Amino acid sequence: MITKPVVLVGPMGVGKTTIGRKLAKKLELDFLDTDVLITKSHGPVPEIFAKQGEDFFRGFEEEAVEQALSKVQIIATGGGAILSSVTRERLGSATVIYLSTNGKHMKSRLEKGNRPLLENGMEDWHRIYDERRSIYESVCTFEINTSEVGLAQIISNICEKLESL
Repeated sequence: MITKPVVLVGPMGVGKTTIGRKLAKKLELDFLDTDVLITKSHGPVPEIFAKQGEDFFRGFEEEAVEQALSKVQIIATGGGAILSSVTRERLGSATVIYLSTNGKHMKSRLEKGNRPLLENGMEDWHRIYDERRSIYESVCTFEINTSEVGLAQIISNICEKLESL
């Protein structure tokens, strides 16, 4: 029985939204993507970055995570949500799953998206992931490696870990 919010953290493109939707369906919980919440209130993420900057966006992200944590549900966060000390502290009230990756499949996943922080493509992705990896590890309840594993197995692995908590 899930008694507190379950938050998915990890790098851009790792599959937090896709995994979150499937996990929510399996656990019969609501799903919320904080980037969608921000977009509904403030406009498209790339536009916020372009017009107001990353700091402004991170403020909106803090608010979105706070709002999301008010309910027992599955929550997908943006890759940089954990950069905020306020957000990291708030995540203490949730079960936090770090979706890690070896990065092999990221290029194909990220080619289609409009990601403001990836001006130099995979070079930026690797740098950002390396900078954030220890923070993901520090906030998580447990880690699930998404490399070389299909979606169904990832969901199964998460459910197994959640049951053992």
